[in-house]
Parts: sequence; C-alpha cells; structure tokens
Amino acid sequence: MRVVVDLSRCQGYAQCAFLAPDAFRMHGEEALMYDPNPDDVQREQVLRAAAACPLQAILVDRLEGRQAPAEVSPS
Repeated sequence: MRVVVDLSRCQGYAQCAFLAPDAFRMHGEEALMYDPNPDDVQREQVLRAAAACPLQAILVDRLEGRQAPAEVSPS
C-alpha cells in the first residue's frame, strides 16, 4: 500500500494520527509526518484514517493485483 498526503491541503486536524498512529503522527502542533508505505497489517486503520480526513488530503493506493508490465521479447 502506498500513502500520499497533500500537505498543502492538510490543516492538522490529526484525525489520521488518532485513527492510525503507527502510520501518521503530528510533529509539533501543525506538521504531519507519515509513513508512505505502511504495512498491510495497518491497512484497515489507514483506510479509516483516509476516509476520516475532513479535507480528503490522504490518497491511498492499494497496489493490489498490480504486476509489473511484462517484458516484450524481440521477435
């Protein structure tokens, strides 16, 4: 799973840090620190945190079922 936070939208409400403290944390009162590649164990917490963000500043790319493009062999 990959997480991206639009820090220009984030207003520091800290709902994400409350719901997924292993993936999101506040540094001081306004700066958000986050893990861009949290473990799959944290999946549900991260998804809830993203859904709870009042400004929808958190994007979660689940990366499920994705495979690298197959290499084309020269014919």
